[in-house]
Amino acid sequence: MAEIYASENFRRKTMGKEFANNNKTYMAKAEDVERKWYIVNAEGIALGRLASQVAMILAGKNKPTYTPHVDCGDHVIIINCDKVLLTGKKLEQKYYRYHTGYIGGLKEIQYKKLMSEKPDFAVYRAIKGMLPKTPLGRKMLTKLRVYKGSEHNHQAQQPIELKIEG
Repeated sequence: MAEIYASENFRRKTMGKEFANNNKTYMAKAEDVERKWYIVNAEGIALGRLASQVAMILAGKNKPTYTPHVDCGDHVIIINCDKVLLTGKKLEQKYYRYHTGYIGGLKEIQYKKLMSEKPDFAVYRAIKGMLPKTPLGRKMLTKLRVYKGSEHNHQAQQPIELKIEG
């Protein structure tokens, strides 16, 4: 066995081009990224499922050219967000909490009230929470548009309809 490893053939194979790494890693550049426009009908879809899949598209993780340090994502338009579902008892038990910045300024809004008054904000916050908390994540979030009804003003971009199971 030792003579196999010491042979000239083995040395040539290991030192030669056969073991060289020819598979180069592709790193996308910001100016080379092609962006598409997607439209999602949120009617009857669970909020968490919608948010996680839209966050993946905004980050570009659905593309083979995904690069972690480049914004590779596409634009997403969400319509009918007022008809999104919250499963279980989340409407009564879940709260949106925020702090005003003053002493004792912790505020709570029940999701039942939030979904009836500002459903677009609830969907926006759910998606925002699933994106990176960095300048890149904030840039990704600028490609999201959320609308209460079925009307939007992005027909010129010719969005592709995206089906989300939920």
